Amino acid sequence: MVNSTQVSYFTLGAYFDTNLFTYFFFMIIMSLYLLIVGSNVLLIVVIGVNRSLHEPMYMFLCSLFVNELYGSSGLFPFLLIQILSDVHTISAPLCFLQVFCLHSYATVEFFTLAVMSYDRYLAICYPLQYNTIMTFQRVKVLTAVAWLPALLLIVILTSLSFSLQLCGNIINKVYCDNYSVVKLACADTTVNNIYGLMITAIIVFGPVLLILYSYMRILKVCFSGSKQTRQKAVSTCAPHLASLLNFSFGVCFEVSQSRFDMSRVPRILQILLSLYFLTCQPLFNPALYGLNMSKIRSRCKSLFSLKC
Repeated sequence: MVNSTQVSYFTLGAYFDTNLFTYFFFMIIMSLYLLIVGSNVLLIVVIGVNRSLHEPMYMFLCSLFVNELYGSSGLFPFLLIQILSDVHTISAPLCFLQVFCLHSYATVEFFTLAVMSYDRYLAICYPLQYNTIMTFQRVKVLTAVAWLPALLLIVILTSLSFSLQLCGNIINKVYCDNYSVVKLACADTTVNNIYGLMITAIIVFGPVLLILYSYMRILKVCFSGSKQTRQKAVSTCAPHLASLLNFSFGVCFEVSQSRFDMSRVPRILQILLSLYFLTCQPLFNPALYGLNMSKIRSRCKSLFSLKC
């Protein structure tokens, strides 16, 4: 048995020889990363420089876009290096850093989506009191609630995995994740399993309960309200629901692949399923909110016309 601090590297076993397609895959990944960075940075800048967009909803969107940049930067540069490399290994410190980045990204994403649902609930159910309740100070507190507990929870998770005794160093994925590292342990993982279940309950059930409560109240107002109220609810809640469902499906794909036997599924499909929530969400959100929200769309148009 060797301690994880003594393991100098991990081997990523999901990579396969792409032969002539190596540079083709490299260009695809590079294009996706540039598109993610460009679209998210554009919307952050548009929200930041336009004072008319300094409203709670757009501040939460800005936090969401920052998280997309954070999560994709924890994956894509590493993928690009691995595609061009003949030996698919990662140093132990970098592996645990990636575990922290990717898991904290997913946690912050879920928490932020929950906070956004609460914001929509206040805007639709209490439109007259909304500006009084959702002050700039309240926005800062809710943004901190979405980020700080998530980072703390994942720091503890990563620390517990780092201290495990390992009997191997082969991870059958294209990136490091916590469950794959824990599966390599030859010591007792009871503490890791209990803590894993505990933070799963916090990360999933807490936001889910808040989201369900918010949308139940929104639906109640819609059914009893005017046509204008229903139209407002649909226009503001539809992008949020689409983003939430897309992210939830991606996480379900990843959990299913990690927990169940996927030997009958083609390897390329396994890789795509494991990467779905890390690639599609950062691409999906800027397009979804940029195209659906008229204020952001008009500001983007004016920014481009100014450049021209």
